[in-house]
Amino acid sequence: MHLATDSGRLDAAFFALSDATRRGILVRLAHGEATVNELTGAFAISQPAISRHLKVLEQAGLIARRRDAQRRPAVIERQPIAQLEAWIERYRKLWESTYQRLDAALADELDARST
Repeated sequence: MHLATDSGRLDAAFFALSDATRRGILVRLAHGEATVNELTGAFAISQPAISRHLKVLEQAGLIARRRDAQRRPAVIERQPIAQLEAWIERYRKLWESTYQRLDAALADELDARST
């Protein structure tokens, strides 16, 4: 999956990240795998609600669920997160460059007014 060119995946990832509970789940999963029951206790919301959040995260490719005997722990998928970070970083650099040019133009204008 290449998020920079796959707008559907990018949209799904940003949609998944738009919810505070899902972002919290990702923060928790960054520390290690967790089951629905473990997440339910950590977030004080119902088990079906956690399952729905996990489904959104899984559909966005941000987590995976695996089978471990009777458990189905969720784990964070680092590659899609890294791709999101790279996409955001590209635009951060663009915005930073734009603001640096604006700062320089404003400084030039102030210098011109003071002389």
